[in-house]
Amino acid sequence: MKFAVLVFPGSNCDIDCYKAVQDTLGEPVDYVWHTTTDLSAYDCILVPGGFSYGDYLRCGAISRFAPVMNEVAKAAEEGKFVLGICNGFQILTEAGLLPGALLRNNSMKFRCHDTTLKVVNNTTPFTTDFAEGEEIIIPIAHGEGNYYCDEETLAELKANNQIVFTYTNNPNGSLADIAGICNKKGNVVGMMPHPERAVSTLLGSEDGKRMFTSILKTWRDSHGTASVR
Repeated sequence: MKFAVLVFPGSNCDIDCYKAVQDTLGEPVDYVWHTTTDLSAYDCILVPGGFSYGDYLRCGAISRFAPVMNEVAKAAEEGKFVLGICNGFQILTEAGLLPGALLRNNSMKFRCHDTTLKVVNNTTPFTTDFAEGEEIIIPIAHGEGNYYCDEETLAELKANNQIVFTYTNNPNGSLADIAGICNKKGNVVGMMPHPERAVSTLLGSEDGKRMFTSILKTWRDSHGTASVR
C-alpha cells in the first residue's frame, strides 16, 4: 500500500504523518507537493495539519485551490482513502469533500492538549480496529476547531452515520461535540485531533496507531492480501 502526505506552504505536521506511516506500518510513503497533478500511484492520501498558506483569508481557503486538490477529489471519487487532520480537515471542508465548516474556538484561544474521544463509527476504513463507543486519547492543537453545520446537514450526518468521533469534554464549542466526520461513502475522513501524534506511549498515547493499522487492514482485505498484525 502506498501513502501520499500532501505538503502545502505552511504545513507543519507533514513529517509527523510521514513518520507515523513509516514507523507504524512500514509501508511506502512519499511527500507530495501541492502543485502535483497526479496521485494515481497512491492508495491513501493524508492531508496534514499546519497553517497552509499562513491561514490567510481563512483556514484552508487558499489550499482548496491548489492543483493537487483536483487530484484528491478524483481519488476520493475513485474510492481511495483520504484522511484530513486538523488543517487538513479544514481544507477538505473548504474543497467540498466534507460538509460543514471549522470556526474559531469558542474560547477564542488556541487549544493544545490531550483530549478524550468517543468512537461513534467504527465501520470506516480508518476506524475498524476500534470498538464502537470506545474512548481514546488523541491530542488537539488548533485555534479554529469549532465544527459547524446547519440543522439539515447535522440531521444527515446522524442519519448516515457520518459522525466518526465526538469529544467527551468539548474543548472548542463544536456542534454536537463533533471531532471528526466522514463522507457518505466513508472513504474520506476529517478530524481535528492528531492521531499521528498518538502512535507511541512515549508521546502519551498510542491510540492513534490503530487509525493507521485500520487503513492498512482495510486495504489489504480489499486486495486479498495478508492483514497487518
